[in-house]
Amino acid sequence: MKQTDVIMVRVYCSDKDHRHQAIIERLHREHRVAGVTAFRGIAGFGKSGRMHDASLIDVSLDLPVVIEFFDRPDKVAAVLPELNELVGPGHIVSWPAQANLE
Repeated sequence: MKQTDVIMVRVYCSDKDHRHQAIIERLHREHRVAGVTAFRGIAGFGKSGRMHDASLIDVSLDLPVVIEFFDRPDKVAAVLPELNELVGPGHIVSWPAQANLE
């Protein structure tokens, strides 16, 4: 099994504005990154400190969403500026990793 250097990226956003759907579509159709997964959280908060959580009373679906993807460093470098414009500062985390892309 041959391992290739990749960059893992996590994008933190909210269910409320449906931005995650546009991000996933771009990563899939325009950028064709190696792999994408989206997770919906049960609770979370960001810079504002406002709690977003799932409860029986709150059915507004303003839950946290994490989009995780990976690809080779050059492809990730091309995608990140576009993502930064969509979600703003403090919503993207990345780190080096290895994956079998063959």
